[in-house]
Amino acid sequence: MPKIKNRMIRQHIESKIGKALTDEEFDYFSSLLRNKSVAPKEVLIHAGDRCSKLYFVQKGALHSFLTDDVGNAHVVQLAFEGHWISDMYSFHMDQPALFTIETLEPCELIVFEKSAIAEACDRLHKIERFFRILAQNAYAAAQYRIARSYSADTESRYLELVDKNPDIVLRVPQFLIASYLGVKPQSLSRIRKQMAERR
Repeated sequence: MPKIKNRMIRQHIESKIGKALTDEEFDYFSSLLRNKSVAPKEVLIHAGDRCSKLYFVQKGALHSFLTDDVGNAHVVQLAFEGHWISDMYSFHMDQPALFTIETLEPCELIVFEKSAIAEACDRLHKIERFFRILAQNAYAAAQYRIARSYSADTESRYLELVDKNPDIVLRVPQFLIASYLGVKPQSLSRIRKQMAERR
Protein backbone atom coordinates (compact mmCIF):
# COMPACT_ATOMS: atom_id res chain seq x y z
CA MET A 1 0.00 0.00 0.00
CA PRO A 2 1.24 3.55 -0.65
CA LYS A 3 2.47 5.38 2.43
CA ILE A 4 0.09 7.98 3.86
CA LYS A 5 1.93 11.29 3.43
CA ASN A 6 -0.63 13.62 4.97
CA ARG A 7 0.34 14.69 8.51
CA MET A 8 -3.23 15.56 9.50
CA ILE A 9 -3.96 12.04 10.74
CA ARG A 10 -0.69 11.93 12.72
CA GLN A 11 -1.49 15.20 14.43
CA HIS A 12 -5.02 13.97 15.11
CA ILE A 13 -3.77 10.78 16.77
CA GLU A 14 -1.15 12.57 18.84
CA SER A 15 -3.66 15.17 20.03
CA LYS A 16 -5.92 12.39 21.37
CA ILE A 17 -3.29 10.31 23.13
CA GLY A 18 -1.15 13.20 24.40
CA LYS A 19 2.01 11.55 23.11
CA ALA A 20 4.08 11.80 19.96
CA LEU A 21 4.43 8.89 17.57
CA THR A 22 7.93 8.10 16.46
CA ASP A 23 8.59 8.23 12.73
CA GLU A 24 8.98 4.45 12.76
CA GLU A 25 5.62 3.98 14.50
CA PHE A 26 3.84 6.32 12.12
CA ASP A 27 5.48 4.80 9.04
CA TYR A 28 4.40 1.33 10.14
CA PHE A 29 0.87 2.48 10.92
CA SER A 30 0.48 4.45 7.70
CA SER A 31 1.67 1.45 5.69
CA LEU A 32 -1.54 -0.32 6.75
CA LEU A 33 -3.79 2.45 5.44
CA ARG A 34 -4.79 3.80 2.06
CA ASN A 35 -5.96 7.08 0.58
CA LYS A 36 -9.24 7.27 -1.27
CA SER A 37 -10.49 10.10 -3.47
CA VAL A 38 -14.27 10.12 -3.84
CA ALA A 39 -16.57 12.15 -6.07
CA PRO A 40 -19.74 13.82 -4.75
CA LYS A 41 -22.89 11.71 -4.45
CA GLU A 42 -20.90 8.47 -4.16
CA VAL A 43 -22.08 5.84 -1.70
CA LEU A 44 -19.35 4.32 0.47
CA ILE A 45 -21.59 1.96 2.42
CA HIS A 46 -25.10 0.76 1.59
CA ALA A 47 -27.50 -0.09 4.39
CA GLY A 48 -27.69 -3.87 4.59
CA ASP A 49 -24.08 -4.46 3.54
CA ARG A 50 -21.32 -5.53 5.93
CA CYS A 51 -19.08 -2.62 6.94
CA SER A 52 -15.41 -3.37 7.66
CA LYS A 53 -13.95 0.14 7.22
CA LEU A 54 -13.56 3.37 9.14
CA TYR A 55 -13.08 6.60 7.19
CA PHE A 56 -11.11 9.63 8.35
CA VAL A 57 -12.05 12.79 6.47
CA GLN A 58 -9.07 14.82 5.30
CA LYS A 59 -11.15 16.95 2.95
CA GLY A 60 -14.83 17.13 2.05
CA ALA A 61 -18.22 16.42 3.59
CA LEU A 62 -20.29 13.26 3.98
CA HIS A 63 -23.50 12.19 5.64
CA SER A 64 -24.92 8.94 6.92
CA PHE A 65 -28.62 8.23 6.97
CA LEU A 66 -31.13 5.49 7.58
CA THR A 67 -34.29 4.92 5.61
CA ASP A 68 -37.48 4.10 7.50
CA ASP A 69 -40.19 1.61 6.52
CA VAL A 70 -42.05 4.15 4.38
CA GLY A 71 -38.95 5.31 2.51
CA ASN A 72 -38.10 8.50 4.41
CA ALA A 73 -34.40 9.19 4.92
CA HIS A 74 -33.15 10.41 8.31
CA VAL A 75 -29.67 11.93 8.62
CA VAL A 76 -27.78 10.61 11.64
CA GLN A 77 -24.30 12.04 11.04
CA LEU A 78 -22.63 14.87 9.16
CA ALA A 79 -18.86 14.53 8.80
CA PHE A 80 -16.30 17.14 7.76
CA GLU A 81 -12.53 17.56 7.89
CA GLY A 82 -11.04 15.85 10.93
CA HIS A 83 -14.13 13.71 11.52
CA TRP A 84 -14.61 9.95 11.40
CA ILE A 85 -17.51 8.17 9.77
CA SER A 86 -18.63 4.55 9.52
CA ASP A 87 -21.45 2.25 10.50
CA MET A 88 -20.12 1.32 13.93
CA TYR A 89 -22.83 -1.25 14.62
CA SER A 90 -21.90 -3.21 11.53
CA PHE A 91 -18.17 -2.62 12.01
CA HIS A 92 -18.03 -3.95 15.58
CA MET A 93 -20.88 -6.49 15.56
CA ASP A 94 -20.32 -7.94 12.08
CA GLN A 95 -23.96 -7.34 11.23
CA PRO A 96 -25.61 -5.70 8.20
CA ALA A 97 -25.12 -1.95 8.17
CA LEU A 98 -27.93 0.19 9.55
CA PHE A 99 -26.90 3.29 7.61
CA THR A 100 -26.00 4.41 4.12
CA ILE A 101 -22.96 6.70 3.89
CA GLU A 102 -22.75 9.10 0.96
CA THR A 103 -20.41 11.94 0.01
CA LEU A 104 -21.75 15.48 -0.35
CA GLU A 105 -18.57 16.99 -1.83
CA PRO A 106 -15.38 15.72 -3.46
CA CYS A 107 -13.65 13.92 -0.59
CA GLU A 108 -10.14 12.89 0.35
CA LEU A 109 -10.37 10.06 2.85
CA ILE A 110 -8.04 7.75 4.74
CA VAL A 111 -9.45 4.24 4.83
CA PHE A 112 -8.92 2.06 7.92
CA GLU A 113 -9.66 -1.62 7.35
CA LYS A 114 -10.83 -3.54 10.41
CA SER A 115 -8.02 -6.08 10.03
CA ALA A 116 -5.40 -3.30 9.79
CA ILE A 117 -6.71 -1.64 12.95
CA ALA A 118 -6.54 -4.96 14.81
CA GLU A 119 -2.96 -5.53 13.65
CA ALA A 120 -1.88 -2.01 14.60
CA CYS A 121 -3.54 -2.23 18.02
CA ASP A 122 -1.81 -5.54 18.73
CA ARG A 123 1.58 -4.09 17.83
CA LEU A 124 1.42 -0.50 19.09
CA HIS A 125 0.07 0.46 22.51
CA LYS A 126 -0.29 4.09 21.40
CA ILE A 127 -2.58 3.09 18.55
CA GLU A 128 -4.63 0.79 20.78
CA ARG A 129 -5.04 3.71 23.21
CA PHE A 130 -6.05 6.03 20.38
CA PHE A 131 -8.85 3.77 19.13
CA ARG A 132 -10.06 3.19 22.68
CA ILE A 133 -10.29 6.96 23.21
CA LEU A 134 -11.98 7.33 19.83
CA ALA A 135 -14.64 4.79 20.80
CA GLN A 136 -15.17 6.44 24.18
CA ASN A 137 -15.56 9.87 22.59
CA ALA A 138 -17.99 8.56 19.98
CA TYR A 139 -20.15 6.96 22.68
CA ALA A 140 -20.12 10.12 24.78
CA ALA A 141 -21.02 12.26 21.76
CA ALA A 142 -23.92 9.95 20.89
CA GLN A 143 -25.28 10.20 24.42
CA TYR A 144 -24.92 13.98 24.38
CA ARG A 145 -26.80 14.24 21.11
CA ILE A 146 -29.63 12.07 22.44
CA ALA A 147 -29.86 14.20 25.59
CA ARG A 148 -29.90 17.43 23.59
CA SER A 149 -32.63 16.11 21.29
CA TYR A 150 -34.89 15.77 24.33
CA SER A 151 -33.79 18.75 26.41
CA ALA A 152 -33.06 21.56 23.91
CA ASP A 153 -35.24 23.29 21.34
CA THR A 154 -34.46 23.19 17.63
CA GLU A 155 -33.04 26.71 17.53
CA SER A 156 -30.53 25.93 20.28
CA ARG A 157 -29.42 22.73 18.57
CA TYR A 158 -29.16 24.51 15.21
CA LEU A 159 -27.01 27.28 16.72
CA GLU A 160 -24.78 24.68 18.39
CA LEU A 161 -24.37 22.85 15.09
CA VAL A 162 -23.45 26.04 13.22
CA ASP A 163 -21.07 27.09 16.00
CA LYS A 164 -19.17 23.82 15.62
CA ASN A 165 -19.31 23.92 11.79
CA PRO A 166 -19.51 27.61 10.73
CA ASP A 167 -19.68 26.91 6.99
CA ILE A 168 -22.23 24.10 7.24
CA VAL A 169 -25.01 26.16 5.61
CA LEU A 170 -22.77 26.62 2.55
CA ARG A 171 -21.77 22.97 2.30
CA VAL A 172 -24.85 20.98 3.31
CA PRO A 173 -28.34 21.37 1.78
CA GLN A 174 -30.87 22.77 4.22
CA PHE A 175 -33.15 19.73 3.97
CA LEU A 176 -30.29 17.52 5.21
CA ILE A 177 -29.54 19.86 8.11
CA ALA A 178 -33.24 19.79 8.98
CA SER A 179 -33.25 16.00 8.84
CA TYR A 180 -30.20 15.85 11.12
CA LEU A 181 -32.02 18.08 13.62
CA GLY A 182 -35.18 15.98 13.34
CA VAL A 183 -37.43 18.72 11.92
CA LYS A 184 -39.13 19.50 8.63
CA PRO A 185 -37.25 21.82 6.22
CA GLN A 186 -40.10 24.33 6.51
CA SER A 187 -39.64 24.45 10.28
CA LEU A 188 -35.92 25.11 9.95
CA SER A 189 -36.60 27.84 7.39
CA ARG A 190 -39.00 29.49 9.82
CA ILE A 191 -36.47 29.31 12.65
CA ARG A 192 -33.72 30.81 10.50
CA LYS A 193 -36.07 33.61 9.40
CA GLN A 194 -36.97 34.40 13.01
CA MET A 195 -33.31 34.46 13.97
CA ALA A 196 -32.51 36.84 11.09
CA GLU A 197 -35.36 39.14 12.09
CA ARG A 198 -34.11 39.34 15.68
CA ARG A 199 -30.72 40.46 14.45
